[in-house]
Amino acid sequence: MADPTDVGAAVGADEEDLSPKLKPSALSAVPAPIPCSGTSSIASEDISKALQVPTPVTWKHEGMTEPEHQRRRPRLRKEVRWGITAFVLVLILEYLVLPELAGFGHSLHLLSKVNVAYLVIGTALEAASLVAYAQLTHTVLPPDGPGRLRLLRIDLSSLAVSHILPGGTAPGTGLAYRLMTESGVSGADAGFALGTQGIGSAVVLNAIFWTALVISIPLNGYNPVYGIAAAAGALLLGVFAGIVILLTKGRHRVVETVHNLADKLPFLDADILSQQVQKVAERLKVLLGQRQLLVKAVLWAAANWLLDASSLWIFVEAFGHLVPPVDLLVAYGLANVLAFIPVTPGGLGVVEGVLITTLAGFGVPKGIAILGVLAYRLFNFWLPIPVGGAAYLSLRLGRPVPEG
Repeated sequence: MADPTDVGAAVGADEEDLSPKLKPSALSAVPAPIPCSGTSSIASEDISKALQVPTPVTWKHEGMTEPEHQRRRPRLRKEVRWGITAFVLVLILEYLVLPELAGFGHSLHLLSKVNVAYLVIGTALEAASLVAYAQLTHTVLPPDGPGRLRLLRIDLSSLAVSHILPGGTAPGTGLAYRLMTESGVSGADAGFALGTQGIGSAVVLNAIFWTALVISIPLNGYNPVYGIAAAAGALLLGVFAGIVILLTKGRHRVVETVHNLADKLPFLDADILSQQVQKVAERLKVLLGQRQLLVKAVLWAAANWLLDASSLWIFVEAFGHLVPPVDLLVAYGLANVLAFIPVTPGGLGVVEGVLITTLAGFGVPKGIAILGVLAYRLFNFWLPIPVGGAAYLSLRLGRPVPEG
């Protein structure tokens, strides 16, 4: 049995080793031991336990606690992403937009000659294009989907987000998916509708652009930029055709492949994901099997683009110059095909620079091209932001409150 005096000496040595490591403030925070009838060694042991200071856990970076480590990496990634976006936007403004706006001050006198009635018609055509897009959404959803007015508000909310955040249409699509599922649409049906709506609409845009190019090149000559846009469109069409073939002809193999891949990845439920892919494939098969429904979807997508292009046509005409429809469709298709590249929100800077340059190349006076494009983008790009915000607010306020 150990000698009590030896135990007390050992405890005292521990106290001497610990005391120099503690600040006076830490020692003052330790309560004085309460006298008790036990041995002094027990009291000393209690003091030793009270003086023990927990050591913070360090992670990958020495001296950094877990919350700091978890917060730093996403913040750095976000800063880099926004920095790259800002840099690209500055380049676009510097080399595309600002040179075209250099003569803006000399064109202000044209504002006194603007045809206000044409401005009203252009605004109405822009609103009609948004209604056509909502009708496209309604067409590719199941018959028991949300009503047209609700879908219009969902599309406006999605459009507003896509015009604010970089990354192409991805941020807006994510919001639209959430709003649709909250409106009672299944995840598979919502994913299919948004995918068909986005990719199918892009296919229709490329068809319009290529048709206008075939007519325009013999009349106006060839421009190398046309080839870039046409190649981008061809790549998009190839991807779309590949997806359609895989989901219709090799559906079971695709579902099995997705299940095997998801089974090896963390945080993914292979069964649920494969079921979603199966539902999307079945929905695509139904759409392709119903020729009348497919034609309606194509027509509504075409109406969306053509009404939007007509709005641009009228806005340019409001300042006194009538653009030949084929020339306008070439400029419009070129700008919007290039805007699909996710560089800036809603193609900001890209659409303006390409439209002004191309229209001026087709003989539109520079001043009229500048004012017509800026007036068009005011209603095409900027106005949907507050309108979409109001639409989103109406969806939030009108959401049914669950009982209980």
